[in-house]
Amino acid sequence: MFGKKNIQAGIQQTQLATLVAQDVRIAGDIEFADGLRLDGQVRGNVTGKTGAKTLLVLSESSAVEGNVHGYDIVANGRIVGDVIAEHFIELKANAHVTGNIHYQQLQMECGATVEGRLNKLEAGGSPDRLLAAPQAVDEVEDAQEDVSPE
Repeated sequence: MFGKKNIQAGIQQTQLATLVAQDVRIAGDIEFADGLRLDGQVRGNVTGKTGAKTLLVLSESSAVEGNVHGYDIVANGRIVGDVIAEHFIELKANAHVTGNIHYQQLQMECGATVEGRLNKLEAGGSPDRLLAAPQAVDEVEDAQEDVSPE
């Protein structure tokens, strides 16, 4: 209606195939397919398989120091790094993100905090330019803010 495209709201993937338990600490990047529940700590990037409709669930006890990328993301822990949710991100009450969030759909509960920018992705668009060099995107955005009309 009114020329808007129908976007399927909410989480599409419901299968969690992998669990990283609360007492597990990983130093290095993680790539996953299907679904991943993270209760432990990761010092590295957490990335869903390219082209897959992945689900990443970060529990209240989880912590990630690195960039996070997935199709659908439910965050209730701590993330220090940029987040890219190709489809949907839900920030639960205990979520604390220090970094920019790039999303198509966002749901945020009272109590969740974000120290960074919220950037809406175009519907059906690809976040490939964000994956290639997230810091370069920030530099371009900062430069655009510094330009003032004459």
